[in-house]
Amino acid sequence: MKTITLRTDAQGTTTLTLDMPGRSWNVWNTESIADFAAAVDQIAEDDGCKGVIITSGKPGFLAGADLAMVEALTQGGQDAATLSAQVAPLSDALRRLETCGKPVVAAINGTALGGGFELALACHHRVLVDSPRAKVGLPEVQLGLLPGAGGTQRLPRLIGVQPALQLMTEGKALRPDKALKMGLVDAVVPAEALLDTARAWLATGPDAVQPWDRRGFRVPGGSLDDPKVGQVLMAGTAMIMAKTQGNMPAPVAILACVAEGLRLPMDQGLVVERRHFVSLLRDPVAGNMVRTLFLAKQEADGLARRPAGPPRRRPVRIGVLGAGLMGAGIAYVAAKAGMEVVVMDVDAATAADRAHGYAAAREDKAIARRRSSPEKKAAVLGRIQPAGGPAALQGCGLVVEAVFEDRAIKAEVTAAVDAVLDDDAVFGSNTSTLPITGLARASSRPGRFIGLHFFSPVERMPLVEVIVGEQTTDETLAWALDFVAALGKTPIVVRDSRGFYTSRVFGTYVSEGMAMLREGVAPALIENAGRRAGMPMPPLALADEVGLQLLAMVDRQTRADLGAAAPDKPSTPVVEQLVGAGRRGRRDGGGFYDYGEGGDKQLWTGLGALYPVAADQPDVETLVSRFLAIQAIEAVRCVEEGVITHARDVDLGAILGWGFAPWTGGPLAHIDTVGLADFIEEAEAFAAAHGPRFAVPALLREMQAAGRVFHPAPESP
Repeated sequence: MKTITLRTDAQGTTTLTLDMPGRSWNVWNTESIADFAAAVDQIAEDDGCKGVIITSGKPGFLAGADLAMVEALTQGGQDAATLSAQVAPLSDALRRLETCGKPVVAAINGTALGGGFELALACHHRVLVDSPRAKVGLPEVQLGLLPGAGGTQRLPRLIGVQPALQLMTEGKALRPDKALKMGLVDAVVPAEALLDTARAWLATGPDAVQPWDRRGFRVPGGSLDDPKVGQVLMAGTAMIMAKTQGNMPAPVAILACVAEGLRLPMDQGLVVERRHFVSLLRDPVAGNMVRTLFLAKQEADGLARRPAGPPRRRPVRIGVLGAGLMGAGIAYVAAKAGMEVVVMDVDAATAADRAHGYAAAREDKAIARRRSSPEKKAAVLGRIQPAGGPAALQGCGLVVEAVFEDRAIKAEVTAAVDAVLDDDAVFGSNTSTLPITGLARASSRPGRFIGLHFFSPVERMPLVEVIVGEQTTDETLAWALDFVAALGKTPIVVRDSRGFYTSRVFGTYVSEGMAMLREGVAPALIENAGRRAGMPMPPLALADEVGLQLLAMVDRQTRADLGAAAPDKPSTPVVEQLVGAGRRGRRDGGGFYDYGEGGDKQLWTGLGALYPVAADQPDVETLVSRFLAIQAIEAVRCVEEGVITHARDVDLGAILGWGFAPWTGGPLAHIDTVGLADFIEEAEAFAAAHGPRFAVPALLREMQAAGRVFHPAPESP
């Protein structure tokens, strides 16, 4: 066995150590599952084995399934029977473990998630290391899947239906103290006491029978026949449908596994679970989410687009120009990552007040949630230094400009700072729309100039769009990516253009909502269709959040720069009309919505006078398809023009950047799922009805003719 070692001591205690060679984490894959099954058989047949400790030779326990294997299972095109046979070995091995007649204790020395925690659940006792880095849970729902190795059957039998459903349908991972409180583990001990505690439990001569295998077992908190538990299932179904709009099949499948499986003995419950698990594997949602949100994110976080030549460089001291919302946010995340941050604003006092105030408020919230401490807060604030002028930026390896989105203002601060920077310092502009090549003209070192588009709020949004100008060097790109990685953010690399990738495609969603309004579609129907599509906010509400005044300003700048070549956006007259009526967005008291105290809002009644509602209304699914299609078409145009070159980056940037419907896997994955022929037909119909913005990009017709897709299926495992 290459991935597992077995050692039995003189007392008959067998220690099974998970330790996959060449990997930093243990995972379940074809090899490790086969090794584990063989080890369980050996333990069961070894009369000299009186008890078992399962632990890990890695810093973590077991991270779950190998996602490359999961991707192949979801996209290999296998029938249900074949898939069932492929996923059965792990579940069967875990069942064999808990019924082998030997008491088994899991000595969980670090994080155990998904299939890793399912292994722990199949043990008769669980001891978890007391470490802030350790987490346990069943997060499979975040992959569009359910726990497929017994998790949906063992967890509710262990802690009860309601808490188990909450953990599984939300994919929560718990720290040791909460895991102990909820009953997921039996003990939490320091690392040095982990194995001794496991041995001490075995020394008590415990039974090797799980509670659910005993005669007369009852589910904690009430069985499915209990009216209160029945209400939990009904309420859970309603809440899931409201939250996911029916786009995510996994939470509903988890509910079904519990509702069906807990009425049966464990072995039959596992059969029910496997049936639902295979059904999800064959649903495109799981494959799309695994590929984009996990595999593509791993690639991006690993800096797959970084030029190979330049040596790695972690910034130690950086500068931030502007202490507004974005600048203060960037300063905070950099200081939290351990960097010294020099913040320059109108004056040093303003920089200190804004940057320190922003960081202090976030740290206070973290302290209240026990995710920080007064000492950590003081350290973060101590790393943020206000600057009275450009001279304080000397020695900064990278400077991020985050001033107002105005070309002249940006040029002024760029020129002022450029003169004091070291020759190898990188200058990054945090802009969402202004072309980087044009902004770089204000610098005497355009090769060291790059775009760093952060998203608000900076501390919560994971994506940074890194924009390469015409003269940006590979070294500059490499060091900018090193900076993003040091912040713990996920980068995508795009080429320079107006709006780059994220702002350009995101804008089509908001604009299409306004186009529908002009056509006489009821505002409430527009908003409901946005929610139904799986977008995080409906388009008109989102426009209010961004600010109609800002949207108008960007439109005007674009028309001023491009003249007759400026795109004809259906949203332009709507934005201008509302801004002209004093409706500038949420921050100014009202836009498409009126806002009351406590965050209450309702659609502005005056919209009906400006845009009368037509007698005939489209069905919501047509509007959903239209929202998804317009964004997907613009994403294809970005690929066609070379703005962004990797399909996985396109999809990852869409979901992390503006919240494009996660269940689709991203705009290009959406096209693959619909099918090129059907998507082209749909786009042609929309173009005929609504104009050339829906015109089919030539790239799609070329791909159709060649039989290509954006995401070819991986090889079967």
